[in-house]
Amino acid sequence: MTDTLAIHGGSPVRTEPFPSWPIFGEEEERRLLQALRSGNWGKLAGDEVAQFEQQFAEYHQAKHAVAVVNGTVALRIAMMAAGIQAGDEVIVPPYTFIATASAVIEANATPVFADLELDTFNIDPQAIQAAITPRTRAVIPVHFGGLPCNMDAIMDIAGRHNLIVIEDACHAHGAEYKGRRVGAIGNMGVFSFQSSKNFTSGEGGIILTNDDDLAGRCWSIQNCGRMPDRQWYEHFTMGGNYRLSEFQGAVLNAQFDRFEQQAETRERNGKHLAERLSAVPGICPQTRTADCTRHGYHLFSFRLDQETFGTSRETFLESLNAEGIPAIAGYPTPIYRQPMFENQAFGPYTGCLLDNPELDYRKVNCPNCETICRAQGVWLEQRLLLGTERDMDDIVRAVEKVSECS
Repeated sequence: MTDTLAIHGGSPVRTEPFPSWPIFGEEEERRLLQALRSGNWGKLAGDEVAQFEQQFAEYHQAKHAVAVVNGTVALRIAMMAAGIQAGDEVIVPPYTFIATASAVIEANATPVFADLELDTFNIDPQAIQAAITPRTRAVIPVHFGGLPCNMDAIMDIAGRHNLIVIEDACHAHGAEYKGRRVGAIGNMGVFSFQSSKNFTSGEGGIILTNDDDLAGRCWSIQNCGRMPDRQWYEHFTMGGNYRLSEFQGAVLNAQFDRFEQQAETRERNGKHLAERLSAVPGICPQTRTADCTRHGYHLFSFRLDQETFGTSRETFLESLNAEGIPAIAGYPTPIYRQPMFENQAFGPYTGCLLDNPELDYRKVNCPNCETICRAQGVWLEQRLLLGTERDMDDIVRAVEKVSECS
């Protein structure tokens, strides 16, 4: 006989906590104190950020890295470096953090939304192709949850249409596409080190590229428009002080010592969890393609087919959380349904309205994104995947219990 669900008074499957996040220790403390006592607290005077830029670039098989204050700024700087300007269109997915699209607005350009592949949660290359117009200048594929996009198809489309590709790898630290780490496959790639990210310093971001010219432009923009080997108070392009601090660099350098082991743990547990959950009718884990040689697993994402499973997503989540498994629905609406986009509340950034006065995001509809947002999407945080195989089995047992009682 099936146990009574915890939500109805039964005993929960799990009462032990999952691993907490962030994880830190003596090395973070040592490096922070070292930076503090050096008196060199800014990037211009210290060596922590420079060391991290070099390590992170090498780790992701990139030639250049420019560390900045956060991932949103990294996206905007990348677009500025690429020459994106008012009137240009940039293709983005609608299922991602709003910064992927709002950074396009801040770059004075127009976000154009292309639908997802339902099974991978990633932008559909066919939808990218269909969204291209004479104004299209760039595409920003998001490696959602850490699963690499179909970069071969995206780079092929970009090559045929002369588009800049800026990888949004903010979920994808250490992820691999055909054995190549993401972030330097396109023209540029950006990462975030915000508090929830798999590699964190609380805040922060970085831009990777193999292009010398783009790297120089990114460096100039994040350093007030200065140029190397020129006078300090000469400013050659529009920029600002977007430099990462030495304290954040110190924490990130310390994080390197444990990141690879954590990435392998997430990879192992993510595979195990996906295999087991796939056997539960109505549970559809994010499809991992053969091209993905390592998943970043910032999120473990799956779809709940409510008709097959036998209950609504709202009831499923309420029941699963009562069983001791913290799960959420994720993004509740597509970006184009956010009030900012529906109301065109873009502040001074009106470049997207130039020569396009009829722009109306209320008319946009991406069916696969709507399905995931409104009815099927479920997330588990990356910290859960830092547990043991037994922890993963507890997640499966809880899902099975909810399924049997539905």
